[in-house]
Formats: sequence, C-alpha cells, structure tokens
Amino acid sequence: MLRHLTNFLLLPELKLERWTRVGKATNLCEARKLSKAEVCPRCATLSKSVYDTRKVKLKDQPIHGKAVILEVAKRRFYCAHCKKPFTEPLSGVKKGRRTTERYRRGLLWAFENFSDLSKVRRAYHCSSWLVYQAVEDHLALNLKRNLNYPWPKTLGIDEHFISRKRGFAEFATLLVDYNNRRPRELVQGKSGGELRTALLHIPGRENVKNVILDLSDSYKSFARDFFPNADLVADKFHVLRLLTPHLNRRRKQITGDVRSNPVRRLLLMNRPRLDYFKRLALNRWLELHPELYELYWWKERMHSFYRIKSSQYAAKALTKMTDQMARSQLPEIKTLRRTLMKWRNEILNYFSTRLTNARTEGFNNVAKLIQKRSYGVKSFKMYRLKYLNATA
Repeated sequence: MLRHLTNFLLLPELKLERWTRVGKATNLCEARKLSKAEVCPRCATLSKSVYDTRKVKLKDQPIHGKAVILEVAKRRFYCAHCKKPFTEPLSGVKKGRRTTERYRRGLLWAFENFSDLSKVRRAYHCSSWLVYQAVEDHLALNLKRNLNYPWPKTLGIDEHFISRKRGFAEFATLLVDYNNRRPRELVQGKSGGELRTALLHIPGRENVKNVILDLSDSYKSFARDFFPNADLVADKFHVLRLLTPHLNRRRKQITGDVRSNPVRRLLLMNRPRLDYFKRLALNRWLELHPELYELYWWKERMHSFYRIKSSQYAAKALTKMTDQMARSQLPEIKTLRRTLMKWRNEILNYFSTRLTNARTEGFNNVAKLIQKRSYGVKSFKMYRLKYLNATA
C-alpha cells in the first residue's frame, strides 16, 4: 500500500520517509532519492562518494485543495575526476527551480480555466509572479515549436490598439501568414525601426512576394526595405473608405450628428444595392446640397473602379479618374487625388493579385477578444505569447 501511495504522490526515484500535516492547508512530504551513484554533469563520470546532504523544499501539485511541499534530502557527490562536488538531479524538477513540472502544468491549466488570477493564487498557494513565469515558459516553448519556419510568400500587415500610457496610445503590429492562414508574428510598436529589430531573426525575407497593407507610409517604407522581392498591395477597404469621413462630416453639417438619420445609411451604402425608390429619394435630397452631391458621386466612382476585372483597364481608369479630379474645387477631392497618385502602383497591384487585408482584420478582432480575456495582464510579452498560441 505504501509503495502504491509513493508512486502516486512522489516523483520518480524518490522514497517516502514521512508524511505530516503542517497547519490546516499544507502537507509536508519528506523523501530521499534511492540511487546509490550519480553521474557528474561536467565530465559524465560515475561517482559514489557522497560529499554532504542538504534538504530542499519543492512545491508540488496540491491534493484536494491542500498544498503539498516535498522536502527532499539531496546529496552532493564528489567527482574524483573533476575534483569538484555536484548536486544530484531530480526527475521532474528543472535545475534551479523550487517547483515540480507537474505543479507548473497545473498552474497553466488553472490559468486557462479559472475566471481570475486570485483564484489561481488561492488554489496553488503562490504569487502572481510565479503564475506568469510558469505560463510564459510554457507558451514560449510552444511557440518555439510552432513558429520555427521562414517567411511565407504572402503577408498581411496591420496594427491594433493595445494600451494607453501617459496619454499616448500604444499599438501592436500584426503580421499574418496568408499561406498557412495564421499570424506569423506580433510586434510592439509600428515604426520601421521597431519592426526591423523585432523581425530580423526570422529567415527567408526573400521568399515574400506579396505584402498587403493599409495606406500607412511607415509600413510602406518598411515593407519596401525589409522584403526586397515583394510587391506591395494597398488594401481595397482602406482605399474605398478614404471619402467616408468627409461624407460624414459634410452630412453632419446639414443634418446634425444624428446616427439614426436614414440619409447616413443611404450615403454610405454601395449604390447598386439600393432599390429604385431609395436612389430617387437620395438623388432629390443630394440636389439640394451640391458639394455633398459631388463627394457622393466620387465615392461611387471609386466603387465602380474596383469592379473592373482587368489590370490594364484599371490602370487606364485610374489615370482618367485622377485627371478628372484635378478639375474639382473641393479640398477633399484634391487630397484624395494626391493619395491615389502617391499609392498608384500599390492600388493597381490589387487587380493582378486580388488580395485584401480581410484575413488580417479578422485576426485583429481575435486580438480584441484576447485583450478582454487577459484583463489585468499588463506585460506585452505575455500578451504576445497568449495571442500567438491562441491563434496557432
């Protein structure tokens, strides 16, 4: 019976000496190792000469809500070859740690399944620091196995908000592997220097042929420099929404900031989706406001531009459209024209690849859920590990 209890409670190669209750919530298990000789970690020489003995206390997996402390009498052997002493190792305990591996696995399970961190601390009788350390070690090991491959052929780049410190917003940049349909890396910050420093360790930059990004100058310059063989593709959604803020601003000047106003929805909807009577009503209302009328028709012109199938026709249509924009007197259209001309090559690359940043935006939504579930976790390192493991 004692042998079966020992096999259940103790680590391999340990013999139970005594089991006592300390207080109301702690069990003390005294044990020692059974081996008669150990191998020197420096020269691999077998040694039987015991130098001295010292007791070490280790936290082990709780039993029925009660903490378990293993007090192991660890021997120090003397190596005749090295002329130095060494301490015998314990199976299931890494060097320098005071917790068993099964205790850390239990911490990870509790961290993922308990509703808040205080319950994990109470159940495992530990500090928040130990919980974070155990989870970080486990997640980092998983990532090392799962993300050990070079850059893919197609990448999506986008940022999302993570926190606000001293009044300034902080962002994280997400790089999505389109070929394997998973995030490839998550980097704190969105400047070219921060991205380069964080991504230099990943091999195969020359493998990347397409990079989809929003209309960000910093991402554009970074992608051109970091991925020399890649074609940059401007995301269709971000190009089409360039006029949306201006339409809303002009509309607010007329109707006020009333989000329930039906005109707001009619202005932002794609015109082919409107039925005949809605189009007629919208046209009559827009005739009373000529500047908003012009903005609306340029918005529809942009939508019709993206319905072109051929890249050659798209290039001609973009040239014709920007030439016609030059005759407009509205400052919003002049700004739009400069943006379209600046991003001309990236916009036209969409018609040859038909790639959008929709998948990247979807993983950004997952990031918001991870942030909500990780409420109270302030370390970006922990946030990155949780996100990349959750989307693996």
